[in-house]
Amino acid sequence: MSEQSHIVILGAGLGGTIAAYEIRAALKGKARVTVVNKGEDYWFVPSNPWVAVGWREPEAIRVHLPPIMEKHGIDFVSAGARKVHPDANRIELNDGNSIEYDYLVIATGPELAFDEIEGFGPGKHTVSICETGHAAEARAKFEELCANPRPIVVGASQGASCYGPAYEMAMVLDTELKRRKIRDKVPMTFVTPEPYIGHLGLDGVGDTKGLLESEMRDRHIKWLTNARVSSVEERLMHIEQVDDDGAVKKTYDLDFGWGMLMPPFRGVEAVMDVEGLSNPRGFILTDKHQRNPTFGNVFALGVCIAIPPTGPTPVPVGVPKTGFMIESMVTAITENLKQMIDGKEPTHEATWNAICLADFGDGGVAFVAKPQIPPRNTNWASEGKWVHLAKIGFEKYFLRKIRRGESEPFYEKLALHALGVKKLRFD
Repeated sequence: MSEQSHIVILGAGLGGTIAAYEIRAALKGKARVTVVNKGEDYWFVPSNPWVAVGWREPEAIRVHLPPIMEKHGIDFVSAGARKVHPDANRIELNDGNSIEYDYLVIATGPELAFDEIEGFGPGKHTVSICETGHAAEARAKFEELCANPRPIVVGASQGASCYGPAYEMAMVLDTELKRRKIRDKVPMTFVTPEPYIGHLGLDGVGDTKGLLESEMRDRHIKWLTNARVSSVEERLMHIEQVDDDGAVKKTYDLDFGWGMLMPPFRGVEAVMDVEGLSNPRGFILTDKHQRNPTFGNVFALGVCIAIPPTGPTPVPVGVPKTGFMIESMVTAITENLKQMIDGKEPTHEATWNAICLADFGDGGVAFVAKPQIPPRNTNWASEGKWVHLAKIGFEKYFLRKIRRGESEPFYEKLALHALGVKKLRFD
């Protein structure tokens, strides 16, 4: 191993970008840090529902990373990864080159598995908000809908593991349609594999069931739970609703003019089918120190890691990896890398707490789950206009942090504020 260890971070989304900043700051002089990403830009994905209705332009939530990384002494490679070879400590890049590492931090996020449902996804019959480019396309379709009002179907598909944006999208759509005074012309149905509204892949947090059901009733949004999408064709979504034993109870053919369901997730192709590294869905296997059990110099964080569901459900429901959890993983990995470079065994563990701001355009719901998987020490949910204002502040704060190359944790501040421990500041 070289005198100065080489740490490669694969992915420059929320987790990978802050990991690069934090690891570089903590190990300056002891390690060289390289980020490998497909493309040169960071996009603030939590604002994508706003992009989809025209409340944000894509450029407003973009950060061009190479000059910021260079300023902070971080190498940046934008070719993207074709395949990870952990047995050789090497990443094969899409441009035909390779990069070797002493330690690898995988933070790729997921691959969006639209192809697992016939007729589903961008370029076919539904839109998406998982990427900012997708959200911009969804905005164009939304304008078409407003010119020719028709029903909306929104929610999540079977196997999805990110539910907050689905609820946000439904409520933001409702708010914007009311502003345009055409809500009365656009029936809306929320479709989800969750066994009940507000499950969120977490078996609920506080009274999220009551809060979200009440919100949907007030907004005249109908819902289908225990639902899976069998196929989608132009302007028609075919849904199966199942009983608790998984047997089909009823089928629906939902007419729609604008449809958005969060897709199933799987691991990216670069880590798929790498024995010992990933599970059959391509999610990275990690221990309590965020380290892969087979390849001890490989760590992983965020949506790309394997987490078992909270319990059995009639339709597959994945577990979300929230920003609070991701920040905690970043800090644990940073401290463990410091220990390993000093010749010690890693001891740090992520806290795996969850905090979410679900913005509804004119209000919202926030929840804190500590730990994320029940039973919990803290199980709290609240609603109000403050959530919408906090989401706006969060966007501004986080984008400023990325542009400055800072790694200061945000979610800990937010959790303490939500629980009344301290006043929230975005400076």
